Amino acid sequence: MKLNFSEEVSGALHFDRPVVALESTVIAHGLPFPQNIETAYKLERIIRENGATPATIAIFDGEICVGLNDAQIESLATATDVRKVSVRDLPLVIAGKRNGATTVATTSLIADLAGIRVFSTGGIGGVHRGRANDISADLPVLANTPILVVCSGAKSVLDLPATREWLETYGVVVLGWQCDELPAFYSRSSGLAIDGRVDSDRGAAAVLKARDELGLRNAVVLAVPVPEQAAIDGDELEAMLERAIVLAAESSISGKEITPFLLSQLSQISGGKTLAANIALLENNARVAAEVSLKIER
Repeated sequence: MKLNFSEEVSGALHFDRPVVALESTVIAHGLPFPQNIETAYKLERIIRENGATPATIAIFDGEICVGLNDAQIESLATATDVRKVSVRDLPLVIAGKRNGATTVATTSLIADLAGIRVFSTGGIGGVHRGRANDISADLPVLANTPILVVCSGAKSVLDLPATREWLETYGVVVLGWQCDELPAFYSRSSGLAIDGRVDSDRGAAAVLKARDELGLRNAVVLAVPVPEQAAIDGDELEAMLERAIVLAAESSISGKEITPFLLSQLSQISGGKTLAANIALLENNARVAAEVSLKIER
């Protein structure tokens, strides 16, 4: 698979410096304008300020780009023809020479091919509520891709217990960053178990090293709670989510459109509280990812 590297990312990889991958679906489909472009630039700045190189991944004219320029980021944030690209969409977008924004699954896959060890995102996909057979492509990719994914758990709109069980069954290690249970994206706790707690960047890097020495190909998920000042109470969130699910059913929203629809509705119902929480956790995860990337042996 041909990859087009930005000069900044190419240089960092060549000299074996820490690089943190970033997805682009959050820019094109996850956040509204202008928060999407502001957040895209802020995440890259946070990673640089903490000693690593950001590598936002997307597809332009059918070419996979690892590291974007300002014009490309602006295009993702404003264009209406950017396709949401999961693994199954990748050959279609490349063959059709289209523009695409990468999901957690596709970003993980491309980052691994590029030799990038750490990926920062908001929340991973998972098992959909009420539809046990509807499973995000993120999960099987994480089960077979040796990358560290720094996130705030799975998105709150999903079936979190079923998603946690899936990760356990398929050998994806779930670490809690300075916490003792799995965060629930907008909320700091879910009541679900983690596999182990780490309190430092060195601790997280040590788990990654042990996995690699064992020759395992599973991802490690480093679950970071949303910052306390931006967190939303779990009961309050559940009530808002129930309303959003009803609206989705009334609008016949399904498939890969359901998650962005629910997240958008939650932002409206909450008066912007979930949007603020989303941005806060994205920024915090980028900082943690950069710090951990510096401690990984190369």
